[in-house]
Amino acid sequence: MTLFRPVLLALAALAAPGAAQPSTDWVLVWSDEFDGQKIDPAKWRFDEDCWGGGNEEHQCYTRSSRNAAIEEGKLVITARHERVIGPALPAHLRRSAPNPDAEATRDFSSARLSTRGKASWRYGKIEVRARLPQGQGTWPAIWMLPERETYGAWAASGEIDIMEAVNLGVACAKCPTGRESTILGTLHFGGKWPNNKQKGEEVAVPDVLDGGFHVYSIEWYPDRITWQVDGRTYATRQAAEWSTTGSTRPGAPFDQPFHLILNLAIGGKLAEGRGLGGVLLDGYPKRMEIDWVRVWQNPKTSNGDDVKGNE
Repeated sequence: MTLFRPVLLALAALAAPGAAQPSTDWVLVWSDEFDGQKIDPAKWRFDEDCWGGGNEEHQCYTRSSRNAAIEEGKLVITARHERVIGPALPAHLRRSAPNPDAEATRDFSSARLSTRGKASWRYGKIEVRARLPQGQGTWPAIWMLPERETYGAWAASGEIDIMEAVNLGVACAKCPTGRESTILGTLHFGGKWPNNKQKGEEVAVPDVLDGGFHVYSIEWYPDRITWQVDGRTYATRQAAEWSTTGSTRPGAPFDQPFHLILNLAIGGKLAEGRGLGGVLLDGYPKRMEIDWVRVWQNPKTSNGDDVKGNE
C-alpha cells in the first residue's frame, strides 16, 4: 500500500453485490473463515511499527486485541484515536538503521496483518469479503507484496493492490451519489524507488456505502491480472504493461510468489490529499471487517506454486 496516482476509470456503478463464484477450473488452496476464537498464528503475522508506510500515515500498527480480533466469525481491524508509542521503523528497515531501537509517537492505533512467511502464491484468484470503514482520512487496503525481493527493493519486485479506498462516504460533488465510493486497483513495478512505476484504475461502486459486505478480488495469470468487485470485472492489466529493471523475463516481476496483507491506515498523502482534506476525528473507532479470505489456483497455470511455512 504505497503512494500512487492511478488513472481514473469512468464507470457508473457495478451490478448488485453478491459472492463471487470462481470458475470450475479454480481449486481452493488456502482460506480463513475466521471461525475460531482467536486470530490463527499459523496463518497470520502482525506488523508492529509507527513508520507510516512511507506515506506519512498517522497510525502505529500494534498486535493488541484492541486493534485486531475475531468477533462473531469475522476478523475486525479497529483504528482508534489514541496516543501510541512504538518502533519508528518496520522490522525490515530496523535491521540496517543507525538507531534500530528508535521510537515514534502517533495519534492513532491500528493493525496490519499479513501471510508473510506463512503462505504465498504465484498466480490464482484471491478473494476477500469485507466491510469497509467510512470517513475522511480512512484508508483500508487489501494488497500483496513479494515473498522474496527477487528483482530488487520496492518496487522492482512488484506490488499488487487488490483493493484500496480512501475517504469513503465523504461528500463528493463529482461522485454518482454525491458521496465518495471509489475503489482502486493498482500495480507497482519498474525500478527501485524513486524509479518506480505504476498502472492503476478506479471505479465508483456506490454499493460499498450500503453498510454491507462486498467481495474484492483479483484473477492473476502469467499474462494478465484482472480486478473485480462482487465478481464484476472493472480492470485488466496485460503483462506487456508492466516490467522490472531486475529482469527481462516475460511477466516479471509478477511471476513470483506474493503474500497477502490486510490493514487499515489513517491519513497519509493519498487520503489527506483527496476529499475534504486531512483527517477528521468524528466517528472513531473505525472498523474494517473481513468475513473470509479465499485463495484459489488453477493447476493448469499455477503448477502448485503456493509456498507455505517458509519463515
